[in-house]
Amino acid sequence: MANISLKVNGKMHEVDCDPATPLIYILRNQLDLVGAKLGCGLEQCGACAVIVDGEQVLSCVRAASEFEGSEITTVEGLATGGKPSALQQAFIEEGAAQCGYCTAGLVVAATALLEKNPKPDDAEVREALHEHLCRCGSHLRVLKAIDRVVQGGSNNA
Repeated sequence: MANISLKVNGKMHEVDCDPATPLIYILRNQLDLVGAKLGCGLEQCGACAVIVDGEQVLSCVRAASEFEGSEITTVEGLATGGKPSALQQAFIEEGAAQCGYCTAGLVVAATALLEKNPKPDDAEVREALHEHLCRCGSHLRVLKAIDRVVQGGSNNA
């Protein structure tokens, strides 16, 4: 066991864990941040996505110790003052979720993209989401939600 310092959603956390423990287990079991989901456990579905230093990262396999000194943002950290981000609100308005299992990962992936490029084209959006599986078939509504933010000109992803 080791003491690991992680900065998550702007707050420092000291966690005692095996340094090889995947980040998702620390987020969910020790920090009570349950937005990211454990889907496949093989970095193939995207449900476990978080933003690390501005980049989307899948958290189900990578060791928590790899993230010391990094800025980690979970889907919970995207809201401001209890209000959903523009992208989260667009997902709500477009009904871009059915079961919701993949939704946090999709929102995180799209947020990371929009923070880098507020006006991505369709190919860039599709590339940003290529690691994300939605078994319910909500992808068209997800694309509409992202387009709503892009067309609205909001860079508050």
